[in-house]
Amino acid sequence: MKIVVIGGTGLIGSKLVKKLREQGHEAVAASPNSGVNTLTGEGLTEALRGASVVVDVSNSPSFEAAAVLNFFETSTRNLLTHEAAAGVGHHVALSVVGTERWPESGYFRAKLAQEKLIKESEVPYSIVHATQFFEFVKGIADAATDGNTVRVPPVLVQPMAADDVASAVGRSAVGTPLNGTVEVAGPEQFRLDELIRRGLGARNDPREVIADSNAAYFGATPGERTLVPGDDARLGEMRFEDWLSQQPTPTTAGRARASSNPN
Repeated sequence: MKIVVIGGTGLIGSKLVKKLREQGHEAVAASPNSGVNTLTGEGLTEALRGASVVVDVSNSPSFEAAAVLNFFETSTRNLLTHEAAAGVGHHVALSVVGTERWPESGYFRAKLAQEKLIKESEVPYSIVHATQFFEFVKGIADAATDGNTVRVPPVLVQPMAADDVASAVGRSAVGTPLNGTVEVAGPEQFRLDELIRRGLGARNDPREVIADSNAAYFGATPGERTLVPGDDARLGEMRFEDWLSQQPTPTTAGRARASSNPN
């Protein structure tokens, strides 16, 4: 069947498109670069023609509260309107574990607003709540860095590999609409400071990671269990240490570049 992936060239979208094509589906990677803009509606009519499923894994280019809210509300309204007109039978959206538990976060408020629009639409839907990705560890550290120090709240997290996220979204895309939400997470829980410390250590990053209960996480401080799923979450297979072992460190990457340099 034809499955249109909004944000299909990004981290999750590119993996998802590849997986769906390997399963024999006609997976279309839709993004502004391919002429599909969900904020303006440009290209949506053509992209959705004949589609059975639309999967939205797009993300806002800005995490500022007003900007991210505008992005998710505008793009989701446009998508759902065009899906209804095209007769799309299933809307799948990737969201975040804890959206309903953290109104202090502008990003989580925006995702909750997105989910509300989906639930109120006439298009059958499935929402996938995922935890943080292993691939975001450095970005989280960078956002919390002051000089050579990284301050993060020692709250619980249960991160997962982007590849496992894509697999979970893919299962929802080819399945029957839930008209509800499913949670997915990694197989292990960590304290956020421990996760960042191990991630930076594997990269030979010298920054010091400090657990600070008052530290903000992208502008707000989550509670102890805000970022972890419930007991019924579907768990990915990739463990953090195994994922880390597959990532090139700056040192090995530098050696690889040097060895490939013909000069």
